[in-house]
Amino acid sequence: MSHTNPGPGGFGPPAQPPAGGYAYPQQSAPGYGFPHQGPAYPAAPPAGYPQAPGYGMPMQPRNGMGTTGLVLGIIGTVCSLTFFLWFFGVVLGILAIIFGAVGRGRAVRGEATNKGAATAGLVLGITATVILPLLGFLAFASLMSLA
Repeated sequence: MSHTNPGPGGFGPPAQPPAGGYAYPQQSAPGYGFPHQGPAYPAAPPAGYPQAPGYGMPMQPRNGMGTTGLVLGIIGTVCSLTFFLWFFGVVLGILAIIFGAVGRGRAVRGEATNKGAATAGLVLGITATVILPLLGFLAFASLMSLA
């Protein structure tokens, strides 16, 4: 009969099992079971220790409002210059003024990095809302000069 398990000392022939079947070795026998574990280290420092500076994630710039103001200002200006889309031009111009002003405020506070785009959106929004009344006034003045 051939056994591959070593005896309790870790060498030599295996110990003879009792008559009832195979006997499992005890956990305290040398060479078996889990190795002795020392004290575990804590996963994180205890509360009260300050965080080391420079290890946090930097805040990402919030450039969405300024970019939205710029896009709406461009589309609003183009729509205001066309005769049949003037209503969309005025609405988009007002929205561009709002988004551009909010984006510019964020850029001034340092939360965003696109101050130029926000300013351009604000200016184009004002242009989109002013072009229609200005063109209407010029058309009215030219008609009055003909009469």
